[in-house]
Amino acid sequence: MAKKISKKMTSSRAAKRAPVKKVGQVKQVKTKPKSAPVKAPVARQGGYSKADLAHFKEIIVEKRKEILEELETLKASMMDVQTGEYVTENSTYSLHMEQGTDTMEREKTFLFASREGKFLNYLDDALKRIDKGEYGFCTDCGNLIDKERLEAVPHAQLCIKCKLKRGK
Repeated sequence: MAKKISKKMTSSRAAKRAPVKKVGQVKQVKTKPKSAPVKAPVARQGGYSKADLAHFKEIIVEKRKEILEELETLKASMMDVQTGEYVTENSTYSLHMEQGTDTMEREKTFLFASREGKFLNYLDDALKRIDKGEYGFCTDCGNLIDKERLEAVPHAQLCIKCKLKRGK
């Protein structure tokens, strides 16, 4: 009985196979064209003039200078001037509530420093984009970002429409 089942299975498989090609026949296979990977828009002609780029660079450098000064101020408030180590607690008053307040203030200072450092990186990236000739173009749609937006947010990488679509 086992032999009968295997014969049925093999015969049904043979029936499902594609017909045998005759010598000289070529089977045509339709292939889907491969889609190209999506890339960020490359800097194109029609961007901002050299004078505009110099203006934006000046704004970015000025903001960068302000951030560096702010980071130095935050660092000075977090560090002990004499030892060069982070201030852990003030031994002149050791009440529990005051220590908690000091700790909270230090955490806020670290948060501000972290935020300023992140902003500094954005500004540095904008300066690199100016040097590469990619500054001022939206990374999503490739359109030119409005001059007013770049003056307000010089590290912007998205036009207003794309920024609103993202909802951030």
